Amino acid sequence: MSVHLHIRDQEQDRRLFMRRGIVAAVLATGLLLLLVARMFVLQVVDHQHYATLADGNRVRVEPIPPTRGLIFDRRGEILAENVPNYQLELIPEQVEDIGATLDALGAMIEIRESDRERFFRLLRSQRRFQPVPIRQNLTETEIARFSVDRQSFPGVEIRARLARHYPHGELTSHLVGYLGAISREDLNRIDRSRYSGTTQIGKTGIEFSYEPILHGGAGSRRVETNAQGRVIRTLDVREPAVPGDDLYLSIDLRLQRVAWDAMEGKQGAVVALDTRDGSVLAMVSRPGYDPNVLATGLDRTAFRAMESDPARPLFDRATRGRYPPGSTVKPFLGLAGLDANAMDPDHQVNCTGEFFIDGRDRPFRDWRREGHGPTDFKRAMAESCDIYYYMLAMELGIDRIHHYLTQFGLGSRAGLDIPGESAGLIPSREWKRRALGEGWFHGETVIAGIGQGYMLATPLQLAKATAALANRGELRRPRLLHGLRNAFTREFEAMAAPEPYRSELLDQINSNNWQLTVDAMVESIHGPRGTGRSIGFGAPYRIAGKTGTAQVFGLGEDEEYEHEEVAFHLRDHALFIAFAPAEDPKIAISVLVEHGGSGGGVAAPVARKVMDEFLLHRQEENDNGR
Repeated sequence: MSVHLHIRDQEQDRRLFMRRGIVAAVLATGLLLLLVARMFVLQVVDHQHYATLADGNRVRVEPIPPTRGLIFDRRGEILAENVPNYQLELIPEQVEDIGATLDALGAMIEIRESDRERFFRLLRSQRRFQPVPIRQNLTETEIARFSVDRQSFPGVEIRARLARHYPHGELTSHLVGYLGAISREDLNRIDRSRYSGTTQIGKTGIEFSYEPILHGGAGSRRVETNAQGRVIRTLDVREPAVPGDDLYLSIDLRLQRVAWDAMEGKQGAVVALDTRDGSVLAMVSRPGYDPNVLATGLDRTAFRAMESDPARPLFDRATRGRYPPGSTVKPFLGLAGLDANAMDPDHQVNCTGEFFIDGRDRPFRDWRREGHGPTDFKRAMAESCDIYYYMLAMELGIDRIHHYLTQFGLGSRAGLDIPGESAGLIPSREWKRRALGEGWFHGETVIAGIGQGYMLATPLQLAKATAALANRGELRRPRLLHGLRNAFTREFEAMAAPEPYRSELLDQINSNNWQLTVDAMVESIHGPRGTGRSIGFGAPYRIAGKTGTAQVFGLGEDEEYEHEEVAFHLRDHALFIAFAPAEDPKIAISVLVEHGGSGGGVAAPVARKVMDEFLLHRQEENDNGR
């Protein structure tokens, strides 16, 4: 048996090891070169690209909403202010499932259906990196609940914002207005870049009319955020926000409160104008509403309940309510009769309590069944004799009545600087033919003589026309804006009063006819048998006024009106117009009390309280602040 011995070739092993070492070194060097090349590409060639992506992950641009301007009355009393408010916000690009996130948030914080609707409406209109509010006015408890579990909600934050607050609530609701969520219609008319980061906009009143001045303009800033998207610090401000200017209204808040309190328990309106420049001193529509409730958001059910309230608190009776002017139209009609020589002021009409049109058996009755007896111009005005004005209306004819009354601004918008004002109606033959396709009847002319029939006017229009009477035909457009305070310089700029104007017709009325009319109105208040004499007693100044009672429904020939026996919604409206002092007018006023009955017993006392406050307590202060 032979033994085979294997002897290792050490030289061969060395060469094999060397080859393997060389291959390994080549592979390692190649991988290293690839790694170096990749690093070169990433850090040198594509540096800018990846640097931009990296910055985008931790830096974002945020809008800076402007601070809304404040609203004051003419003496600096605050009417609308900004107060801190904590709200829940969501940044869409940082939330994977928005619906699920809202559901989860709803388990710890109340999120109403209206909140969700507003959120999704705003979500569709904003960029995905901009925060969208979910809920406003969070309570301390809600803030605490969210803070405990905030790590579960990336992209959701609680932020302190400024919210609108109206310290006087319903007292100034109709004239100041309120802010509401930006709607789809709003988005179609505004410059969206100016509203970045803003979720509310003026809806009514001054808040709507002067929205561009109050709002200002949005700015932008770069902020650094953490991995959850929460802001760590502000890097820089790219464009500062432009705050809105402050507005000063012509309203005197104390006078406004006096008018409001005088209407306690009533539905209606009061409008007081400064006859010297047309500025609105007080404008009340009662009942009102709390604008703070609307500014913080009402759900649809609650808003509909407010809309369907039979007292109509959302309805501005001062500027939108159209009512038959009743006998308050008599001073204008009397002046027209004097100017047109339709009657002699000294001629006496024998008022028997009834008036007949030729060929008709049905009488038109006076408010006093037994009549006033022999009545001249002054007595007819003072005692509000209907028969006298039936006859005067027939002498003038409806077209001349239309012509004269429209010269005072009746029948058209007064031009106030807030939206929604209604036009009145002073009928004519042409109007009826065009609007109703019918001819005009004599009976319609007769009742136009006492402000009934088709004739309609708003309390604001009556106040403007009364101021024109006080100024002997000079009209001024009513205005609420008294001045501006610049947001940067803090300098106050008073608004120039609107230029007065008068028609050629009113300009040619002789001064004697103006004076006869004013004297007759004074007799209505200070005369022994005037219908407004209840407010003339003890007045330290003379008032030129006229009461009015407007029917809501027509009576049958043999029916008599008994105020207390008629359903409330069918009772007569009470009206009153006046200016004072009669010899040097400074204030003109109109009062309307829905279903109040007697103008002299219900509406005139309201006016007396307002005139007393202005002429005896407020006038000097307001003149100094003008």
